[in-house]
Amino acid sequence: MIQLMKRIIIILFVGFGLPTVSLAQIKINSNLMQALMEAVGSATISDAQVAELSRQAIVEMDAKNPVAAANDPYTVRLNKIVSRHHTISGLPVNYKVYKVPDVNAFATADGSVRVFKGLMDIMTDNELLAVMGHEIGHVINHDTRDAMKRSLQRSAIRDAVGSTSGKLGELSRSQLGDVADNLLGASFSRQQETEADDYSYGFLKRYGYNVLALATAFEKLAKLNGGQGGPTFLSSHPDSQARAQRVRDRARRDGLAK
Repeated sequence: MIQLMKRIIIILFVGFGLPTVSLAQIKINSNLMQALMEAVGSATISDAQVAELSRQAIVEMDAKNPVAAANDPYTVRLNKIVSRHHTISGLPVNYKVYKVPDVNAFATADGSVRVFKGLMDIMTDNELLAVMGHEIGHVINHDTRDAMKRSLQRSAIRDAVGSTSGKLGELSRSQLGDVADNLLGASFSRQQETEADDYSYGFLKRYGYNVLALATAFEKLAKLNGGQGGPTFLSSHPDSQARAQRVRDRARRDGLAK
């Protein structure tokens, strides 16, 4: 059951289309498991539950990953970059660095942002802000919340025993397996990715940063995978080069680039 819950919890994390953190590094505690079981059992999960599940999950993630200390150069750099951005679109945001070589970053529904050392090593300060803006865009746009709700509700409603009264019966282990399979298959659509890109662009523009940092971030990611959509981009997503060009075209229309 612990392994199953490890599989389920992956949907809590919104990635930039890059390698996800190892699931072996996530240990789900009993309270988190119970909360998720109750959410599946009722076929509903509120925004508050999604945020609380995310909060508990990030506590476990932080405990199982090498988090840069307060005086670590990576933390000092990140804190300087985000000094103006501890609340974004009304969402309180907290930041930490994982000192692992993966090129990745993710944000969760509770406002936690985790940036990997590998990403910081290849990105400028503004490019990191662009990546984090994209991640937070998925949270602000409710992509994470909605994906989790759809996956849990669809499987629970379809397979639950004793649902004729409008209330779900107890879910079996195999039914929970179906939920996990749906979660593992969840992905963000082209539109959602584009909207997250637009959020990042707007974020950079609003605070007076160079919006082309989003384009150059995509171009660096494309180089990591021979010009394709980043190390693990799904085929349904626009590739990184196309996304970079879209940013450049928009910047020219806005008079922010030649």
